[in-house]
Amino acid sequence: MTKITFIGAGSTVFAKNLLGDILSFPEIADSTISLHDIDPRRLETTEQVARRVADLLGVKAQVETSLDRRAALEGSDYVVNMIQVGGYEPATVVDFEVPKRYGLRQTIGDTLGIGGIMRGLRTVPVLLEMCHDMEELCPDALHLNYVNPMAINCWALNRATRIRTIGLCHSVQGTAADIARDISVPLEEINYICAGINHLAFYLQFRRNGEDLYPLIRRVALEGRVPAHNRVRYDLLERTGYFVTESSEHLSEYVPWYIKRDRPDLVQRYGIPLDEYLHRCQAQVAAWDLAKTVLENPDAPVMGALNAALEPIPATPLFKLGVLYVFATINQITLSGEYAALIIHSMATGTPRVVNCNVPNLGLIDNLPRGCTVEVPCLVDRNGVQPTRIGALPPHLAALIQTNVNVQALTVEAALTGKREHIYHAAMLDPHTAAELDLEQIWSLVDDLIEAHGPWLPQYH
Repeated sequence: MTKITFIGAGSTVFAKNLLGDILSFPEIADSTISLHDIDPRRLETTEQVARRVADLLGVKAQVETSLDRRAALEGSDYVVNMIQVGGYEPATVVDFEVPKRYGLRQTIGDTLGIGGIMRGLRTVPVLLEMCHDMEELCPDALHLNYVNPMAINCWALNRATRIRTIGLCHSVQGTAADIARDISVPLEEINYICAGINHLAFYLQFRRNGEDLYPLIRRVALEGRVPAHNRVRYDLLERTGYFVTESSEHLSEYVPWYIKRDRPDLVQRYGIPLDEYLHRCQAQVAAWDLAKTVLENPDAPVMGALNAALEPIPATPLFKLGVLYVFATINQITLSGEYAALIIHSMATGTPRVVNCNVPNLGLIDNLPRGCTVEVPCLVDRNGVQPTRIGALPPHLAALIQTNVNVQALTVEAALTGKREHIYHAAMLDPHTAAELDLEQIWSLVDDLIEAHGPWLPQYH
């Protein structure tokens, strides 16, 4: 029987979505689902969700839980990882509030920028411990990592452990669906080739029956139909000729051009939601509280709980809508579009699929560094995850991506060697940080962040 272990299972809503995907496949619906989290309350809630999902689907999955990570990992065939080291408070708040004192603003701060650097530094040590446990307890398991900063985490693990780590994200398939809506072409009729790095990959081809669809994409901008939340990506399309995978709010903090403390007009023109991730985290906490209430009181009126969950969230209608979605779908199963279940099913049954994964660059993209984490199409079947060789990216795309890879490389170096100097170097080379702060400010900011994070970071020398 297949054993699928969820690490960080207290991410209840995300775990529920992945469980719905996995257990919807009859061939793997009898798997053992092992749930682990360090928070017993969240773990209990996710256990209830998992059993509810199995009941709704009418399957006989065996659900087990453990607060002991080693016990959960033992004998696993697949390990799905969704932890957030330090959580919303204190770690994420520190990542935003300390840089803000220097005039350095972020939108999400989980992948690159000073926030991504610090998140990587506190996350990599925990993932290394987990993978070393896996080397002992389930050495042949496939590690499916959803944890950001994706490229930094996967690069460090593939360099320092023997565990097969594959990074998964929904940005490629999600953005393809966004483009399909913008150009009014059914997604199922579209074929694309997308490659680069996580959150900064580009659609090298976007076609329908051999027809190049890029003219339709450019027409969206020419006709003034660019969605208000997507102005940054369409601007970069105009200037590079290619559409990028990650959202405009993410992209704006990976490059030096869109967020300027002395140019608030830029933020307004491009509709950049500064501090958005803090509001999203608040909404996620509210959604978890609501899910717990609904699960524990299935027959009781929950409108009071719904109003209480919505009340503390700032005026961000999109994420209030997200809480409402949790309320409406807690007893429903809908496929999420995430890749984890597809990979597990293909490896279990031999059903061939192509998905985009984050893997080591071992001869895949010629003009990016060997060993860095790249996001490329991969064939999945009984032989596992088999990456596709892309060759050389257009030179200007490779050059843009390299600015992000530089930061990732130095953050990985700091995490694996414990040398404090590389944290300064990573921040110095970060495109957004370097565009806003001078060197004295950058070094002082790094010192302040290390001090503020305290025990969440290892000791550096």
